[in-house]
Amino acid sequence: MTKPVIWGTIFALIAGVLQSTLLSRLAIHHAVPDLALGILVFCAYVNGTMTGQLTGFFSGLLLDFLSSAPLGLNMLIRTLIGAAGGRMNGTFFLDGIFLPMALCAGATALKAVLYFVLSLLFSGAVPAYTLTGPELWVELLLNTVTAPFLFGLLKLFKPLLIRKREA
Repeated sequence: MTKPVIWGTIFALIAGVLQSTLLSRLAIHHAVPDLALGILVFCAYVNGTMTGQLTGFFSGLLLDFLSSAPLGLNMLIRTLIGAAGGRMNGTFFLDGIFLPMALCAGATALKAVLYFVLSLLFSGAVPAYTLTGPELWVELLLNTVTAPFLFGLLKLFKPLLIRKREA
C-alpha cells in the first residue's frame, strides 16, 4: 500500500506544479484541468479507500503549500474525494473512456460541493465556485475530456501506482 501512495502523491505534486505554471497560461475562463484530481481518482479507484485517503491527504497537503488556499483546505477536500473514489473500487469495470470520464466528472462535482459547504461554514476564508459563473463548468468539462487520456497515461505506470493483490 505504501508504494502507490508515495508514487500517487509524487505524480499529483508534479501535476500540481504543471497546472500552476504551464497550464495556467492556457486557462479558459481562469479554469485549467485538475490533473492532480484525476491522478487521485485513478489511484483511489484502482487501489481502494485507504490508498485513496492517504494519497488525497498527502497530495492535498503538498498542494496546500503550492497554493494560496488556507493550509489544510486541499488536504481535507482531497482526502474526502480519495475516500469516495476508493469506495467505488471494484464496482465497475475500468474501461478506457466512459468510466474515467464519469469518475472525474463526479470528483469535480464533489469538489465543488465541498468547497460550497466549507465556504458556508467559514465565510470569507474559503472561496467557492459560483453556479452561474463559467469557471466550474469549464473545469468540469476539461476534467471530463482529459480523463481518458490521463487514465491511459497512468496505466503505463501500473507497477508504481497499482498495488499487487494478495492471494
